[in-house]
Amino acid sequence: MKKHIPTFLSYLKIEKNYSPHTMRSYEGDLLQFAAFLGDKATIEAIDHLSIRSFLAHLYARNKRSSIGRKLASIRSFFRYLVKRGFLPHNPAELVSSPKQEKFLPTFLPVDEIFALVESPKGNEFLTLRDRAILEVLYSCGLRVGELVAMNTDSIDLSLGIARVLGKGSKERIVPVGNRTLEALKEYMGKSEKVTRKTGVQDAKPLFINSRGGRLSARSVERLVGKYGELAGLFKHVYPHALRHTFATHLLDMGADLRSVQEMLGHVSLSTTQKYTHVGLDKLMAVYDSAHPKAKGDK
Repeated sequence: MKKHIPTFLSYLKIEKNYSPHTMRSYEGDLLQFAAFLGDKATIEAIDHLSIRSFLAHLYARNKRSSIGRKLASIRSFFRYLVKRGFLPHNPAELVSSPKQEKFLPTFLPVDEIFALVESPKGNEFLTLRDRAILEVLYSCGLRVGELVAMNTDSIDLSLGIARVLGKGSKERIVPVGNRTLEALKEYMGKSEKVTRKTGVQDAKPLFINSRGGRLSARSVERLVGKYGELAGLFKHVYPHALRHTFATHLLDMGADLRSVQEMLGHVSLSTTQKYTHVGLDKLMAVYDSAHPKAKGDK
């Protein structure tokens, strides 16, 4: 089985244009499956019972979402083998996906997100950078990987827009708020001096470290958590929570679902719909204030 994995990954890269992150996930899932089966397992010997045994092995230590993703990787792998003529049929098609857990996205109320974004104080380079990062995450609803991949030409300060390279290398245009533009202007004025001083000119990343190199996703996760503590929030704050907050606040203020889907870069509208029930409290308040039967006898 292992000998077919490299050619499958090349297929994903060249023909499907999958991102490096997605390809790493596929590779890890398939190598884990191959290790479970053993080195002597051939693709012809793998049937739906082998795949079910692997999934049952995962249940004790993995979330259903992770198990579902691994099954999707295996399905795609065998679909590729069928397409290339190595197998007559796909054994993974006979395996049902695990039922996914339902969850409410974590988001911050307006007062908490304002406290978080305004927590970096001062005019030093790193402080201005951190303030700009928090502003962009909330103003644009970006994934952390999209944020760190941005270059200086990804932002058009005059038009107030950002060009974002999302999953599958799909580009989208996202509006940028005025306060975020101001934070970016202040930061970029300082970052140009750091870049000139260090001599780093590679691709001109938008968000850089003190040495002028591109900031990593892990560094952004750490700084978001740090400012969450400084803001006095009694919860762990991570970058994706700002993306959830962005979507929730837009929908609460009346934005239509299709527009939010476009700004988030979701392929499916059903992915965006998970944010609609977060505003149930607001919906109930409207019902209680407007529906005659909700008011009771006067």
